[in-house]
Amino acid sequence: MSYGNNQNVLKTGNKRIDKERIEMEYQNEDEYKTLSDFRSNRQQPLQSTGRESTKIRCYRSVTVCLVVLCVLLLTAVIVLCVLINTNNKQCQNTKNELRKTLSEADGWIYYQSSFYFISSEQKSWTDSRRYCRERGADLIIINNREEQDFIKLFTGKERHWIGLSDIDVEGKWKWVDGSPLTSVFWKSGEPNGHSGENCVETHSSVWNDYSCNNAIQWICEKKMLLQ
Repeated sequence: MSYGNNQNVLKTGNKRIDKERIEMEYQNEDEYKTLSDFRSNRQQPLQSTGRESTKIRCYRSVTVCLVVLCVLLLTAVIVLCVLINTNNKQCQNTKNELRKTLSEADGWIYYQSSFYFISSEQKSWTDSRRYCRERGADLIIINNREEQDFIKLFTGKERHWIGLSDIDVEGKWKWVDGSPLTSVFWKSGEPNGHSGENCVETHSSVWNDYSCNNAIQWICEKKMLLQ
């Protein structure tokens, strides 16, 4: 073989070698890239699937609802505590008022949220009312048959002023607190005194109109109302 042929063979061999080297380099590069992608994928967090995303949203919604319910429950508890404390204060105030009244209640009788004082002295209707008002009360207002019967237990057959009159307008009977007359327990034929008898007495469970200047016994009433 000539020298020129040897050179051609050598060149051809070198080209083959270079081609194989290039192919190996590309192959190594692809393998390296594949290995790098694999490692990168291992280091990155897994992407949530559609189902996992839905679950996460559900969990978040449930969490928010629970937080809102807890806030509402806490608010309700606080309001309830405030109401309880307020009621306790009202009860305590009422108890204190009752104690104060009872300490001054020489001769007073308690019945259905009111204190009653039945006098043993005799005064005119105006003076009797003044006596009651000076003690934080007023002449009695009789609202029903039960109260009328209760009073009878202590008055017997004695005459007693009650807080009813038509002093302002003749024939228009009203109580000392300004309320109109509803339940009536007039004696048969009463009222019959016209302008000369403008005040009312209770006598043996019935009422009579009577001259306001007459001196008889009286009944005071002090209502105990919650503040």
